[in-house]
Amino acid sequence: MYSTCLFCHTTLGANEAVEHFPVGRRLAFDGAKGRLWVVCRKCERWNLTPIEERWEAIEECERSFRDTKLRVSTEQIGLARLGEGTELVRIGSPLRPEFAAWRYGDQFGKRRRRQMVTVGAAVAGVALAVPLGMIAGASLGIGGWNLYHIARFGTSFVGQNQIVARFTGPDGRLAIVRRHHVPMAMLLRGDRDYPWGLRLEHDTGKDKTKKWWQYDAKTAFTVVHGDDALRLAGQILPGMNYRGASKQQLKESVALVEHHRDPSAFFRAAARTADRPGQDAQSERGTLSQLGSEFLLAMEMVSHEESERRAMEGELWLLEDAWKEAEEIAGISDDMFLPEDISNRLSDMKKGR
Repeated sequence: MYSTCLFCHTTLGANEAVEHFPVGRRLAFDGAKGRLWVVCRKCERWNLTPIEERWEAIEECERSFRDTKLRVSTEQIGLARLGEGTELVRIGSPLRPEFAAWRYGDQFGKRRRRQMVTVGAAVAGVALAVPLGMIAGASLGIGGWNLYHIARFGTSFVGQNQIVARFTGPDGRLAIVRRHHVPMAMLLRGDRDYPWGLRLEHDTGKDKTKKWWQYDAKTAFTVVHGDDALRLAGQILPGMNYRGASKQQLKESVALVEHHRDPSAFFRAAARTADRPGQDAQSERGTLSQLGSEFLLAMEMVSHEESERRAMEGELWLLEDAWKEAEEIAGISDDMFLPEDISNRLSDMKKGR
């Protein structure tokens, strides 16, 4: 049983309400289609569970949902809160707009609220920094305008260097994708005989021969196609969609998904759109930076839903590998910036030495 989010690699938490699946604080289930998801409370994305851990848990969720009085529901979708705090989302047979509103509304809305709070905090910080800078400038020669630029640079540096995805590169080392890498990710069209792809810049993992305080982030490029590109797109697109979405933007994105039924054709269409002349002159043609927010949001939806569809249609090894990789990468990333002697000591403590 896996306990790490496939997308942000943080722990999914635990519950005491569902005996056959004690992972997660919010579970979404579809009894008719036999699907069970754990909703990550940090990034709000839905993690499809392995099939062998699903059926008895779905039946238990159904019984608990019907037994509780603390629930709200439409004809197709319902939300129930159990006594110990676990939340259940019951999926019936919703049309895509309603399902999208439940599945993506929370995560895109949370990103939007977080961005608004961040911007508000930055504005408040600048408003405070200017008068303080004027006072400090009288005695230290540092003006408020300089403090403003320092604060702005610091906020931008932290945001742009935020890690948005991790994956194992072709050389076996941990590849680290930061937010500033994502806009320049290039969409490769492919054709009917060759799948579409992604060309992505990233940092490589830390060289263990270096001390922990020595910065060692070498830039590399990785090109992936087909299934690998689809899974990687699902990981990096939140780095473009970090501002979230309004209800209207979500509606427009769903309309785009409805118009392009085939995922491969959809991504090829996105590549053609990004490669059109007359787009943003400051960015390279063919990159994600050339696409509008509705297109980028729709691409994130498609990448997640297509990965699940393939898993449900028998390619379960894709899902199993994704979970295992998430667990492995979470463990690697927890230790990669620690001094070697501390990592060894923690390892000994885990073994009970």
